[in-house]
Amino acid sequence: MALPKPIAVIFDWDNTLVNTWPIIHDALNKTFREMGTPLWELSETKARVRKSMRDSFPEIFGEDWEKAGELYQRNYRSSHLNNLEALPLARELLEEVRSHGIYNVVVSNKKGPNLREEVGHIGWNQYFDAVIGAHDAARDKPFIDPVDMAFEKSTLRPGKDVWFVGDSEIDLECAMNTGCTGVLYGAEASEHPDYNDTHYQGFPYHAHVHDHSQTIELLKKAFKAA
Repeated sequence: MALPKPIAVIFDWDNTLVNTWPIIHDALNKTFREMGTPLWELSETKARVRKSMRDSFPEIFGEDWEKAGELYQRNYRSSHLNNLEALPLARELLEEVRSHGIYNVVVSNKKGPNLREEVGHIGWNQYFDAVIGAHDAARDKPFIDPVDMAFEKSTLRPGKDVWFVGDSEIDLECAMNTGCTGVLYGAEASEHPDYNDTHYQGFPYHAHVHDHSQTIELLKKAFKAA
């Protein structure tokens, strides 16, 4: 399917532009160990870590979720910068976006201070017009609040000519809620039992890219066709 030429792109962060599954998984299992809770396999972490901490931790830890959240933040922050890795061709993709002069933002369910620290550490501040994380807005993805915040300083507004690129159903749901064009990222998505040519885990997408060479080509194609 041909996508509209974007006037803006919204990127998820974790495991869309950077590989943070090992960091998240390690910090989560350290937290489980400290809370006396059974550990997870990596596959379970990948399947269940989608929402922001304030939305997911009450489901996981019940009434002790705030204590678990403090432990997790300590564990995560102890190693995240040393182990942060860009996904292949992610920088090249961001340079391609910048070359077209379009508005470019990150909207993540990672806590805002951690997110902005990672963006700065990896040297990508120049690529983004806004970097919005969990707790920055009144509600987190999949609600529209963080996307609206990301566009506050722009005359643009979310719509079909804004691409929303992310690896999870939360990103696709947020794209749907904001009326954006959803671009599903990652080869693993096609292995999920609730995946077909138009929907992933119940939410529609307009294109599925397995890696960022495909994302770059998708972007070039949209501008060439316009």
